[in-house]
Amino acid sequence: MSLPLLTYSPSSQNQRVSGYEIPGDEQPRIFTTDNLLTASDMDTLILAAYRQIFNEQQMLAYNRQTFLESQLKAGQITVRDFIRGLAISDTFKRRNYDSNSNYRFVQMCIQRILGREVYNEREKLAWSTVLATKGLKGFIDDLLSSEEYLTNFGYNIVPFQRRRILPQHSIGELPFARMARYDKHYRETQPSGHIYRFYDTVKPFNLATFLREADFRAVGGVVAIFVAVIVLTLLIGYGLDPVR
Repeated sequence: MSLPLLTYSPSSQNQRVSGYEIPGDEQPRIFTTDNLLTASDMDTLILAAYRQIFNEQQMLAYNRQTFLESQLKAGQITVRDFIRGLAISDTFKRRNYDSNSNYRFVQMCIQRILGREVYNEREKLAWSTVLATKGLKGFIDDLLSSEEYLTNFGYNIVPFQRRRILPQHSIGELPFARMARYDKHYRETQPSGHIYRFYDTVKPFNLATFLREADFRAVGGVVAIFVAVIVLTLLIGYGLDPVR
């Protein structure tokens, strides 16, 4: 038996207030079938839907849902149906649902489908209960049928990250989907290994330091072996020369 959605409230009452931001670069671009004029516009909308649900890291040709795309282009399904198809696809399930806990998966779906961050841990728990009792399809259907989704996106608008502008800040918050930066900070979050320690201990070459710290006995031995190999090679080559 599925349980009803547990009650939860926003962490701040300000989250219920509509925004009054002035349109600008920080405002999201809205993709909707209400104003499509060309086939290229539809392709752009489909690309925006993939980017919203799959994120940049999973936008591969292998992950395309061509059957859903053809249905949307033919007008057989709405944008909301297309979003549902992407969210319950085997690709999305394998790359997101199977590889994350219910709490993390709920957070990702609220970000990508409802276009906002979760209010608090209580909301995670409430939607995780829905996911556990109704399964993936039931959870996605409840999100898409919620008053919040229908009010903000309806049937024809691709979901987007809402309220990017932070109060009393000149720039917006970071987008939910971000690519990893492979710098020292990122490497420190990965499992420790020889390659990570090697990168962190490499020093610029300095002649004075080299002369002070070098083991010249070992260097002399290597040079002697190298010279011996060269001499032996020359002798062998001289002995096999038929002219001589």
